Amino acid sequence: MINDLWYKNAVVYCLSVETFMDSNGDGVGDFQGLQRRLDYLAGLGITAIWLMPFQTSPGRDDGYDVSDYYNVDPRYGTLGDFVEFTHGAKQRGIRVLIDLVVNHTSDEHPWFKEARADKDSRYRDWYVWSKTKPENADEGMVFPGVQKSTWTRDKQSGEYYFHRFYDFQPDLNTANPLVQAEILKIMGFWIQLGVSGFRMDAVPFVIAEKGADVKKPREQFEMLRAFREFLQWRKGDSIILAEANVVPKENLEYFGDDGDRMQMMFNFHVNQALFYAMASADTRPLVKAMRDTERRPKTGQWGVFLRNHDELDLGRLTESQRQTVFSAFGPEKDMQLYDRGIRRRLAPMLGGDVRRLKLAYSLMYSLPGTPVLRYGDEIGMGDDLTLPERNCARTPMQWSNEPQGGFTKGEKPVLPVISDGPYGYDHVNVAFQRRDSESMLNWTERMIRMRKEAPEIGWGEFAVIDCDDPGVLILRYEWRRNVLAIIHSFHDKPVEISFRFEDNEDASVLIDILDGHDNHIDQGGKHRMVLEPYGFRWYRSGGLDYLLKRSEV
Repeated sequence: MINDLWYKNAVVYCLSVETFMDSNGDGVGDFQGLQRRLDYLAGLGITAIWLMPFQTSPGRDDGYDVSDYYNVDPRYGTLGDFVEFTHGAKQRGIRVLIDLVVNHTSDEHPWFKEARADKDSRYRDWYVWSKTKPENADEGMVFPGVQKSTWTRDKQSGEYYFHRFYDFQPDLNTANPLVQAEILKIMGFWIQLGVSGFRMDAVPFVIAEKGADVKKPREQFEMLRAFREFLQWRKGDSIILAEANVVPKENLEYFGDDGDRMQMMFNFHVNQALFYAMASADTRPLVKAMRDTERRPKTGQWGVFLRNHDELDLGRLTESQRQTVFSAFGPEKDMQLYDRGIRRRLAPMLGGDVRRLKLAYSLMYSLPGTPVLRYGDEIGMGDDLTLPERNCARTPMQWSNEPQGGFTKGEKPVLPVISDGPYGYDHVNVAFQRRDSESMLNWTERMIRMRKEAPEIGWGEFAVIDCDDPGVLILRYEWRRNVLAIIHSFHDKPVEISFRFEDNEDASVLIDILDGHDNHIDQGGKHRMVLEPYGFRWYRSGGLDYLLKRSEV
């Protein structure tokens, strides 16, 4: 089966089953509840759902501490419920991606229990051990300020085990061929149950060498090729979307020079530069980030996002740029996390300013790659900073102004539903916004439809058109002789701009596909326009043929 590259022009919607919709009133979202909301998601226009972890877990890290890779956590339902959900999604033309968390397991996983209990166990070498505490045990923590070490002494076995994340998440020895074979088996299992691929968690750590003697871990990139080959043998159009926050010069190592490794990667580099642009009205670092990540295989694609379920990581920005973003969007200490990021949702970060929210999402839909939307952002949900770490931005979906926001009939939701302030469910919910034609929800639906009708973004090449204003970004896409021009102003005041296309390009008129206000070139061959504060335009390029057709009408 040949991969049809469906992901090139997809719109992905990320959600947590746990906090999306509860069907039985126990306060925990479940697959039956999610299935009831499939028509809502189909109406929104998304083409793929990315599910955060739902497999059996003690739940100490929001499901990323897996204790059984081959089952659904009983709180969310059964394997039968999962299959009914994937079948329902398929009926509506929606693909399903699931989290693949194989860098580590829970310390309650049977593999680790047996490995710690018996040094001769077949699972002993599935984990990484040391008889003494390594010298670099206090380096490389993923959660600085919360996590104290990457090596912890296990009282039962008397040795230290390696954990890049929390101490209850022992790392798997992914260099072990038996562990690699098990990872393939896990992927094959879920592919058989109807998923179209995986969002692979912490990919650089999955493929890095691990051990007490490893000072500078080397990535084992051939592992990615093995994962890719297996998936395409089993189901030709299945994909892996890699979470790999790496520097641009390493991107091709993950995609593969010939496109034989990961099909997709999240573009963290562009994401961080985008927030700097919104904080400073200076798009130059964003343009540089786009150009630095432009090179990729023909089959490779970026996942473009604004906020996700983790903190907004600003680690790739300069210290000055990072402080600019902190000052604009997370000035208080309780808004920041791990000394590198902001833990807020987008709407409160932008002060609830609908103009800036629409600018940000228009950008997400128009940057090179495939947009990934987070649940609740289509209605502008807020956060609860009284909750610890990243839970503040993981609160239940707000469906209505009913008790608990319509998320559950129970009185004790798994996390508190936001009830107070301007982002409380009395003010921000799906039911209210469905009836308001100018709401964020209905605007999002229109933007998703427009993005799907603009395959130039997913398939074409981009160019940046200069307008002599670093606060305005003009992107030009071309694919199969179709040209798209998208303009965004980061200024908080009206600005007048002028620009021209290439001398040999017939762009006599720009056809506005957003609100119908076309723009014609002046006598000097330039396009001129005034952009309102945080204004944006989506145009198709029309030439003499378009003008002749207009004159005939």
